[in-house]
Amino acid sequence: MKIQALNIQIGNRIMAYCNHRRQACTVKQVINSGLGSIELTVCPSEHARISLSRVIRFHPDATVDLAS
Repeated sequence: MKIQALNIQIGNRIMAYCNHRRQACTVKQVINSGLGSIELTVCPSEHARISLSRVIRFHPDATVDLAS
């Protein structure tokens, strides 16, 4: 299932490139930077420490795959 980047919420599991591979990641924080992009702080697992998180960016009109 796909979702528009503007509609992503904290706790969503999305498919994204994290640590040099495409994998399911949990959204920990959503930042609307106002510079034409949306920044997400994601972790490769649901219960990972925040120190393992990565920041990824999407255009607001991008579609993102939700992990099942």
